[in-house]
Amino acid sequence: MSHDPAAAAPATARASAGVHFPPPFVYALGILAGWALQRWRPWPITAGHASWRGVLAAVCALIYLLIFASAATGFRRARTTLIPNRPASALVTTGIYGRTRNPMYVSLVFFYLAFALWLNSWWMLVLVPVVIVAVDRLVIAREERYLASAFPDDYRAYRARVRRWI
Repeated sequence: MSHDPAAAAPATARASAGVHFPPPFVYALGILAGWALQRWRPWPITAGHASWRGVLAAVCALIYLLIFASAATGFRRARTTLIPNRPASALVTTGIYGRTRNPMYVSLVFFYLAFALWLNSWWMLVLVPVVIVAVDRLVIAREERYLASAFPDDYRAYRARVRRWI
């Protein structure tokens, strides 16, 4: 959610983004739905063991870790919260946040893809767009409204120069 520690939220801003559940739950629901569909009607990506699938899953997991760690470091340096139902004290716009406004959600897509490859399930891959749209509508839209309210000028400038996803 958030730029430099000097950009404090004005007193008139909303208290939080109003997201009352941990956003990773949306990804977890997609994983569980894909797993359940895979058990009900198997639809494997590859027949049998494919080492390339394991390597690709590991690469996706590593990308997840690198992006997430970079994003979390930005929040820690700005001394603001990553919890979307708590007020942000700063707008993070540097580091990975200078490339994407939602690196944590991008990282979770890579985590999700790693799981889909590890479980060898087309179902999970088919559900990726549903998960992304759900996160976009249920989480990101609310966070963006909150940030526009909490940091009006800074957030407007940030939105103009940095893409939402990638």
